[in-house]
Amino acid sequence: MTIYKALTIAGSDSGGGAGIQADLKTFQELDVYGMSVITVLTAQNTLGVQGVYPQSLEAIEAQIDSVLSDIGADATKTGMLFSTDIISLVARKLRHYKVRNLVIDPVMYAKGGTPLLQLEAMDALKRELLPLATLITPNIPEACGILGIQEITTEGDMAEVAEKLLECGAEYVLLKGGHLSSDEAVDLLMERNEAMYFRSPRINTRHTHGTGCTLAAAIAAQLAKGYSVKEAVATAKQFITAAISNSLAIGGGIGPTDHAAFRRARI
Repeated sequence: MTIYKALTIAGSDSGGGAGIQADLKTFQELDVYGMSVITVLTAQNTLGVQGVYPQSLEAIEAQIDSVLSDIGADATKTGMLFSTDIISLVARKLRHYKVRNLVIDPVMYAKGGTPLLQLEAMDALKRELLPLATLITPNIPEACGILGIQEITTEGDMAEVAEKLLECGAEYVLLKGGHLSSDEAVDLLMERNEAMYFRSPRINTRHTHGTGCTLAAAIAAQLAKGYSVKEAVATAKQFITAAISNSLAIGGGIGPTDHAAFRRARI
């Protein structure tokens, strides 16, 4: 029996809807053995982020070394990295271990708007991390932040922006269009000279906490199992659509999605 392995390097969400917790749930649901490196502890629930506590560089490096020097990873996903120093460390270790199938979710904001990436860390993200990526998965605000532009309002804008994002060095860009005003949730996968749109009906729910983390983790899980980027994105889109369709109205704010919905639909 082949055991496929995926590593998430990200922040911890104490409320369980995003970050490390969402990633590990997603890996498990897609039959991949999940491992983690915690970069930042957050005190977080459906109402927002109450505290952000970066881990020491020593602790982060030790976690990466422990996992990759022994178990290894068939795919790796990064999420909340927060600071220039953490980004630089993670990029250096990813290069050292020649990590493959790297999915970078450039986490910048929580659902409620709390910044999760220091402004001064943007240069390090673009210069040191994005060029290592197999795939980057920004949403529209994150794409605007990376490129320093004001807005993206149409699918035509998405195509132009995705092409510009490719210039940052990743092999593929998945630009998520959930912030567009549309009856559909449209995501654009772009590689050199080819674009592919993934569409699903827009689901009328406010409970979407952790969707970006979950989508990127699902892609990483499928890449770990040997699927192509296009195949991985297609399955991940189905996974997140099912999770949002069955989102969980828990807590007093923006609830999480149901990570088990995709599996239940296949039974």
